[in-house]
Amino acid sequence: MATGWAKDGAVQDQIDDTIADAVKRARAHIPAPGPDAPTNCIVCGEPIPERRRQALPGIRTCIPCQSARDASPAHSPYNRRGSKDSQLK
Repeated sequence: MATGWAKDGAVQDQIDDTIADAVKRARAHIPAPGPDAPTNCIVCGEPIPERRRQALPGIRTCIPCQSARDASPAHSPYNRRGSKDSQLK
């Protein structure tokens, strides 16, 4: 299919890049276990229960703060859609 100046497979490349970015962002939010894991929430400062720290090594937030973070939508900062309409939104 002729697409003008775009090379063949450009749309699939955009889709792949968007997915790769989302995976990188998700992996960056996975807590890493270690001896320097905080005992207090990094957001509100409340103590993180010992059982939560044992279940999720490296956790950095308490349950209410983590719930608030999970409730907020995460969007890619890149707009890889090709149409002008999508860039106006």
